[in-house]
Amino acid sequence: MDPTLLTVAEASRAIHSGELSPVTLAEAYLERIAALDGELHSYVTVLRDTARSAARDSAAGRAPGALHGIPIGLKDIYKTRGIRTTAGSPRYQDHVPDEDAETWVRLRDAGAILLGKQETHEFAIGGPDFSLPFPPARNPWNTAHYPSGSSSGSAVAVAAGLCAAAMGSDTGGSIRGPAAYCGIVGLKPTYGRVSRRGVFPLSYTLDHCGPLTRTVEDCAILMQVLAGYDPKDPASANVPVPDYRAALTERLDGLTIGVIRHFHDRDAVAGFGTDSAPSVAYVGAFNAACRTLEGLGARLVDLQLSPLTDYLDTNRLIMLAEAYALHETDFRERPQLFGHHMFARIGLGAFLSAADYVEATRRRRELAVEFAQALRDVDVAISANATGPAPRIDSVSTYSTFERASYTAPYNLTGSPALSVPIGFEDGLPLAFQIAGKPFDEAGVMRVGHAFEQATEFHRQRPAIAASLPQHR
Repeated sequence: MDPTLLTVAEASRAIHSGELSPVTLAEAYLERIAALDGELHSYVTVLRDTARSAARDSAAGRAPGALHGIPIGLKDIYKTRGIRTTAGSPRYQDHVPDEDAETWVRLRDAGAILLGKQETHEFAIGGPDFSLPFPPARNPWNTAHYPSGSSSGSAVAVAAGLCAAAMGSDTGGSIRGPAAYCGIVGLKPTYGRVSRRGVFPLSYTLDHCGPLTRTVEDCAILMQVLAGYDPKDPASANVPVPDYRAALTERLDGLTIGVIRHFHDRDAVAGFGTDSAPSVAYVGAFNAACRTLEGLGARLVDLQLSPLTDYLDTNRLIMLAEAYALHETDFRERPQLFGHHMFARIGLGAFLSAADYVEATRRRRELAVEFAQALRDVDVAISANATGPAPRIDSVSTYSTFERASYTAPYNLTGSPALSVPIGFEDGLPLAFQIAGKPFDEAGVMRVGHAFEQATEFHRQRPAIAASLPQHR
């Protein structure tokens, strides 16, 4: 069997039992990267020699831990000591940091092997931009289509079998959007749950770091390593970390799940026009997912919040103001070092006033309180993710990000944990929904996601390109 078809959980068991060598596993992934990534463009830098050396150390038993011998990738905004970290920008095309991101330190100490740095939209916002030195990643289900962003390469690599798992970042949906379009699992943890130290920022109060994996169980394995207090990250929260895998069950008896339908069945069209209406196939998949959850023993009730546009406008204003503040000096002194999409999008922040930002932060607090109150009588909430299949990559314009509804950004605003899980397909491309929870209840969110996953087959389907190489011995 091809070892790259194994989940993190399966590969870990095989390594610990002696059935699979970390060297064999790493070589299998490197072979696939060499064969397929010329078409997919999921990696910016491939660390062949470094990965092989780490795999040999793992095989010799010198890297014990929960991720012993597991090959992963990092979105190329995660700093890595001595290894180029570009942030997807000409500004940092040859940048080699002298520090490691805290998240990579934790993954490495748990035994993970770094295969390479993965393509990102420029500074986690400017893409897909064909004018940059780094080609945009392509959707593995159909390379003419968009994998979403900005954790594009990380999601593509996981979906195509070019790494076992990867790390992304999420300011308005940059983990969950790519997870949805690529048919995998993506978790945005609670704000403060996972350290962001050593990761290029976009918006200090909206940024989150989290994993992209093939299954919810794999997500729980990575979160066990990633979660926890970092005293050197000012946003980090000192909150106990539960046993995430122990929380996973196959039944949801006794759980109450709130369903936020109005975001996609009314608010999207009201705020963005008929072009934002969910597809018929998406509505059918979402409703079928609700029935599956009921069949697993959960009780579903409808939730009513403020209109989606209230959440989106507030999120986008804060993000643009904070992003512009981060890049203002470079924009003034060296604008030629940025791609068009990134410069045009973040440049909008120059036209915002201090009063705009203050009012947005005030409204943010009101919406966060509203969401917390809505979740008082339910265990988790579910809502739409992208409400149709991935568009063609050449149809994504400079301001597409602001011209369409986003179903992910509300949870960046509230800081809530939110998980994207596949729920079906349309025209051969994946569909997904989100499961959101109370602060620091990633365990509850993943419990619901895992139970749904075990009751369905969507996560078992993989893009044709993932099976395009001969099986390894």
